[in-house]
Amino acid sequence: MSVFTLDAAAREAVLAGELAALTERHRRACPPYRRILDAIDSRPPYERVVDLPWLPVRLFKTHELRSVPSEEVFRVLTSSGTTGQRPSRVYLDREAAAAQPRMLAATLRAVLGERRLPMLIVDGRSVVRDPTLSARGAGVLGMMNFGRDHTFVLDEQGEVDTEAVEAFLARHGRKPFLIFGFTFMVWLYLLDLGADLSEGVLIHSGGWKRLAEQAVDNDGFRRRLAADCGLTRVHNFYGMVEQIGTVFLEGPDGDGLYCPDFADVVIRDPDTWREAPPGVPGLIEVVSTLPTSYPGHALLTEDLGMVHGVDDGHWPGKRFTVLGRLPRAEARGCSDTFGQGGR
Repeated sequence: MSVFTLDAAAREAVLAGELAALTERHRRACPPYRRILDAIDSRPPYERVVDLPWLPVRLFKTHELRSVPSEEVFRVLTSSGTTGQRPSRVYLDREAAAAQPRMLAATLRAVLGERRLPMLIVDGRSVVRDPTLSARGAGVLGMMNFGRDHTFVLDEQGEVDTEAVEAFLARHGRKPFLIFGFTFMVWLYLLDLGADLSEGVLIHSGGWKRLAEQAVDNDGFRRRLAADCGLTRVHNFYGMVEQIGTVFLEGPDGDGLYCPDFADVVIRDPDTWREAPPGVPGLIEVVSTLPTSYPGHALLTEDLGMVHGVDDGHWPGKRFTVLGRLPRAEARGCSDTFGQGGR
């Protein structure tokens, strides 16, 4: 079943009520969250998604925010960060931990189909062997659930393993296969393969800061992959550990990121905090019905973005792009720290 079905009006009608109910659930169950809402005098009714109280995503670095008793915490996720940064901590009970991979799979199914595809990973196997498991490693490990016959592009020395890649393509290169990697590593290594990847479906994320420094934008990224590798099925995604399981997926035409039915974005003017209209940049607020064990259902990020259109693209709902980090915000990209000690 597709999770890209709701137009903007239908999405608003569904999410406003569900998110308002979540707000009250977390108000009752999470004392720090309740104190925050009391301090800003936030009270129902919340008639629209834009009316919901939001939390700055950075609060998860400084406060323990959970809506379940400590004995019901099944897993604690930590965000990535460069050396010296305090990570976010996200508390999941068994219900929330089960919903996360299920809804992520439903989202990616829109471009990968129902069956697990052979998988080429633009990284080295060592990234998933580290017992401390960096955010990059966790990302690779999580995506491996959607593939089979996993083959790593890099060897143990961090060099392109041409023999392994050629063997993979000999087995699978004539039918659809999955490619996953963080954006900068895809740019750094995939283009050097000199291989026909025309049957591949690339899922990538993170690392745009380093590409921007090389004057490479999304259009240029996609053009180069098509010209050098024959790779045309390319899907960027945007997501964060503080809203685990929710990803905003790039459409087939590369015309922007789309929201699954259980999530949405609000672009807020950083001076007034009002919703910015399409075509006007602002701070990205992400909303999702998945965070049930912690109050992460409405989060103001430190990313700048812009809505380009509503109900006018490949999938219904808002179509938006991420423009970059707020000035002086912490670096977050999983591959932006590649070669700098990981994350």
